[in-house]
Amino acid sequence: MANTPWSGPVPAGLTTAEFVLRPIVADDAEKDHAAVMETREDLRLWEQSEWPADDFTVEANREDLVGLQERHAQRRAFTYTVLAPDGGESLGCVYVFPIGASFLAKSTVTPVGDDEWADVEAVVYFWARRSQMEKGMDERLLAALRTWFADEWKVERAVFVTNEQFTQQVELLRRAGLRLKFELVEPGKPGTYLVFG
Repeated sequence: MANTPWSGPVPAGLTTAEFVLRPIVADDAEKDHAAVMETREDLRLWEQSEWPADDFTVEANREDLVGLQERHAQRRAFTYTVLAPDGGESLGCVYVFPIGASFLAKSTVTPVGDDEWADVEAVVYFWARRSQMEKGMDERLLAALRTWFADEWKVERAVFVTNEQFTQQVELLRRAGLRLKFELVEPGKPGTYLVFG
């Protein structure tokens, strides 16, 4: 099951008055790097790693984006950059995985209630640039994503994942009325990821 290509629709993007989502490409490296570095303290909690390091470069970011672009083209996982309406600034990222993605297949998933992991259709991670979180954009992004998955991805059972230590995003998901459904532990990562749906 691991790395089975996604068989459902893959939207080209999402446009609202506040932001535009489209598949990330290597040429987004500079804009994405600026957003990543501004948000690095939050991303280290979210990733449960030292990424991004203080000396993370635009070129290293470009290499990462090449990989993200390739797996999107292969329909193995999907990464969308969140841009300002004029396309001039990166505001965050959204990542969409099938439950058969390699890292998820290797993870330990524990139901919190009666839900079955096998019933999940899409696993979504997202982050918003620190300056945008301070304006509440992450809340509006989450609301837009929930509608987008239902209407355009044709996914009824999408879940949203964050790390327990990234308390701002945990609270955001709870405020949005999402319920904790699973706890997920990735091999080699110290913290527990919380899965809301």
